[in-house]
Amino acid sequence: MKIRKLTPDSYAKASALLRQAFPRSRYEVQLFEKLHGNGREVYEWVCIHRNSVIAYIAFTKAFEKKKVCGLHLGPLAVHPSMQNKGIGSELVEFALRQEIIKGNTIYVLGDPRFYQRFGFERCTTPICPFDKNNAHFLSIRNNASHRFTVGYEPEFNFKN
Repeated sequence: MKIRKLTPDSYAKASALLRQAFPRSRYEVQLFEKLHGNGREVYEWVCIHRNSVIAYIAFTKAFEKKKVCGLHLGPLAVHPSMQNKGIGSELVEFALRQEIIKGNTIYVLGDPRFYQRFGFERCTTPICPFDKNNAHFLSIRNNASHRFTVGYEPEFNFKN
């Protein structure tokens, strides 16, 4: 198993993985395709096993108004046949050690029980526009002391 940056030759495999990992949702695949189609800056890695993409992680810019204030983690996907084997955890740990990632505040909308293992804490500020009461919104290295609604790239704002 190898972890490497996503390259254009692996886009189709990463997109296929997102379809398999989220079978009841087209949101993640459409988000992936829109971000790449619009040339957005995305920091992303894949886990390769036997020439197959078995896991994927991405980070996009987080905004306070128009100013970048950190990165959003997501989506994180692991092939269904490879879940519950520590691959997702290994990919998160790897990504959090990367220079561009470890120098930023990271926000994630996800299962607190999973992400708290990596040092994420529930976030009271900023406010996540996709999570009522910030129940599943977490952050790491978050120094925000005032209230604002965190912004996402415009590609996040579409209905599934």
